[in-house]
Amino acid sequence: MSIRLNTHARRGAAVVATAALGLTLAACSSDDAGSGGGDKEVTLGYVPSWPDGVTMANLLDHQLTAAGYDVELEELNDVGVLYTAVAEGDVDIYPSAWSGLHESYYKKYEGKLENLGSFYEGGSTYLGVPEYTDVDSIEDLPDNVDKFDGVITGIEPNAGVMDDTREVIKAYGLDDAGYTLKPSSGAAMLAALDDAVKSKEDILVTMWTPYWPNAVYPLKQLKDPKGAFDIENNLEFQATAGFGDEQPEVADWLGKIKLDDQQYSSLEKAVAQDNADDPQAGVEAWLKENPDVIPAFEG
Repeated sequence: MSIRLNTHARRGAAVVATAALGLTLAACSSDDAGSGGGDKEVTLGYVPSWPDGVTMANLLDHQLTAAGYDVELEELNDVGVLYTAVAEGDVDIYPSAWSGLHESYYKKYEGKLENLGSFYEGGSTYLGVPEYTDVDSIEDLPDNVDKFDGVITGIEPNAGVMDDTREVIKAYGLDDAGYTLKPSSGAAMLAALDDAVKSKEDILVTMWTPYWPNAVYPLKQLKDPKGAFDIENNLEFQATAGFGDEQPEVADWLGKIKLDDQQYSSLEKAVAQDNADDPQAGVEAWLKENPDVIPAFEG
């Protein structure tokens, strides 16, 4: 039995994200054939509030569509549901998987996922504060609880950076010191950061690289003398197992995409920030400024 997701979106169309896991997985039929049934069909899945997924899905959509592929975008609000969809073959590719942060999903679906290559290497997570905040290390946080009202502003509760931060809280005893990790969303965290910076107020946030706000906001990465955040992250194209055999041209092309920090950050900013209402326009603008970065794909 194949689990068929309910939210399908053609290139550029608005998609209503799945509201509940039960609804997402309810539409089962023995007649469903999965999303990778055609040689020129590719389904890309991502979490719409995470800029990296939005960015890479739209980049691949742009290039594959230009090469004559029928591309579908699946927006899912929970990364666990997304990995399930890829593992079961209802989504072909998650185009921005984090090797370290998502390790639990890699293990859970071992044998059902296929790594098509890393497009960015050396990603990291950290706790960040504005540069004007008089705190330089995670070790300083217990003595500065009042400065942040005891709040670490996070993103979606199931995100890898949240799991990372929970381990850091244990390692440094931040819960005993009076800190609480407050889940929200990527957009809500950035809104809180933006408000704090504009008002010159202190704020403590979960943060990571690569991520366009690092180039926009005056952020300071708190030192981590215990190495609690020491997890290597590569950003990868994770596909349904067997995708490379079914669509070798696409798999080979994806394996050739390599972005450095400046290239990726500028791409993400152009797509997910500067053109949030029209990400394809952001992709086109970035490609015009960076014509030789992404290898050509003829299909």
